[in-house]
Amino acid sequence: MMKAMVLESYGKINDSSLNLRNVDIPKPGKHELLVKVNFSGVCHTDLHVIEKELPMEKLPIVPGHQIAGIVAELGSQVRNFEKGDRVGVTWLNSTCGKCEFCRSGKENLCENARFTGYSVNGGFAEYLLVDNDFAFKIPDEFDDEHAAPLFCAGIIGYRAFKLANLQKNQTLAIFGFGASGHIIAQIAEYFENELLVFTRSKEHQKLAKKYGAVWTGEPYEEPIEKADAVIITAPVGELVIEALNNTKRGGRVAIQDIYMSNIPPIDYNKLLYYERWIGSVTNYTRKDAKEFLHLASEIPIKTQIKRFRLEDANKALVMLKSGRIEGAGVLKI
Repeated sequence: MMKAMVLESYGKINDSSLNLRNVDIPKPGKHELLVKVNFSGVCHTDLHVIEKELPMEKLPIVPGHQIAGIVAELGSQVRNFEKGDRVGVTWLNSTCGKCEFCRSGKENLCENARFTGYSVNGGFAEYLLVDNDFAFKIPDEFDDEHAAPLFCAGIIGYRAFKLANLQKNQTLAIFGFGASGHIIAQIAEYFENELLVFTRSKEHQKLAKKYGAVWTGEPYEEPIEKADAVIITAPVGELVIEALNNTKRGGRVAIQDIYMSNIPPIDYNKLLYYERWIGSVTNYTRKDAKEFLHLASEIPIKTQIKRFRLEDANKALVMLKSGRIEGAGVLKI
């Protein structure tokens, strides 16, 4: 048996949303790894699952999809891992490999994908299963607790940064400055991009300055300049209008949220004309993950974390929703 924090009914996050249960340790299939979880990050996507802001998949479910652990058991046909290997597990748990998207290198759009902590049990537990093709070796530069946020906040932030299509010395604006924001800031600094940060939290504004922001302010304040590209990390539709207001001609707005409240009407002539672009970031590919982990080691990325116990997952998620975690929250399993 193992301990797990289990979602058994949907509702607004509170101190009893997830229940600590003893459940069976799963057995790996022939292509699967059984991973002993050491740390699991907490993410806004976990909140969207719990509060049913995503289409219902299954209940009960164990959330958690930013996982760092070790291989405990191997399926009979696994050849690329050994017992004891340190591995990370991400939101993308498996894809079909056969559809038009998978065949064209766009597996992030696979219509038959499965997702960790949503369609299959995730990392708020002592063990989980993952297809061996969707686990990643943790670079030696990172211990497990600082590695965990890399496997969603980091990878999805990296894909958003790529879609922003910035050139050297251009200006990036970030709306929201949590787990993903503080990683994107380090990528921007590495590629010599100036950084503007919009966030309501004074503490997060201070954190942004620590990570190199030349200007910080609230979402509706006027910055010192307009940005060449914007990444939105907060699930608030009104921010799209503010992002466009602060984007230069020809600029791009990348929205990296899996869920977002409704976007207000957009004034085409004022906000979208002059070849401004808006795009969503949908998951990521294994190629993205490998590129990012290599880059994270080279920079090297330094994640700022706040540690919680597994049984305090509800507390961590409540704090995350209210913006009271600086950097990334992680559960020690």
